[in-house]
This record gives sequence, C-alpha cells and structure tokens, in this order.
Amino acid sequence: MRTLGIAIDVNVEAGDWAGEDALQAIARQSVDAATARLGLREAQSELSVVFTDDASMQRLNAEWRGKDKPTNVLSFPAFALEPGDPPGPMLGDIVIAYETVAREAALEDKAFDDHLRHLVVHGFLHLLGYDHENDMDADEMETAERAILADMGVSDPYSAHD
Repeated sequence: MRTLGIAIDVNVEAGDWAGEDALQAIARQSVDAATARLGLREAQSELSVVFTDDASMQRLNAEWRGKDKPTNVLSFPAFALEPGDPPGPMLGDIVIAYETVAREAALEDKAFDDHLRHLVVHGFLHLLGYDHENDMDADEMETAERAILADMGVSDPYSAHD
C-alpha cells in the first residue's frame, strides 16, 4: 500500500554525481520542503529526477527548447498545471546537468548541495505550473523558492543578483 506523498524516482544517467543515496536524500528533502510550504502534504503523486551531464542536457535543450547549449535544469511536466492546482498521479521529470551545476555553484560561491537543492525546488515548481516568463510570474516563483529554501536553511539564491 502506498502512503500519501510524492514518490521520487532518482536516475543517475551521466556526470560526476555523488552516490544515488545522497542524491535521493537531497531530492527528498527539497520536494518535502516544497510540499510542506505549498500545502501539498496530502498530495499523492510521482516524479522522476534525472541527474546527467552537460552533453545530454545540451541535446535535450536543443530538441525541446531550440537552444543548442547546456542548461542547469529542465522540467518536463506530465500535465499542464497552474500554481495552486493539486498535482495528478504523475508530475513529470526534472533533469539536472552536473557540470553546469558545479560551474554555477563555484562562480556564485555557493555550496554545491545548496545550489542543487535550489535547482530541484526550481524544477519541481515548474512541474507544479510555476514559471518565470514575465516579471509577475517570476516574482511569484522566486518568492516560493526563497521560502522553501529558507525552510531548509539554504540562503536566498537571488540575493547576489538583487
């Protein structure tokens, strides 16, 4: 019997990632913090988090977004949601690229694991219908990210950019 909550399937596809147990723990902590903050504790759903490298991410980004370069995180929602909608039985996939995460963390003088937590939260919010295509939506998404990360003891990822 399945309990309430978001089931997370972690897959290490490529890249110099830590062990799968460590990645599962970071994904679990990040998703649990988000569901608690957003009032989704009773949600029963599934998502996949794929940890890969820049080469794989570049191929995905070119195919799905028409941008022939790697990026840090991509989200592939199973269903279109609006912020505040309850998730269905399947949320979708989050894909994260190791080299880009490591490069950004070093460049921004952030702990790698904290930056990874931010990207899991960011990708998870995209699966829940959040976006940053305009200033109003970006403010809503960043406010949610800041609160969720603060709940985990992670400093504001946007403070250096303000």
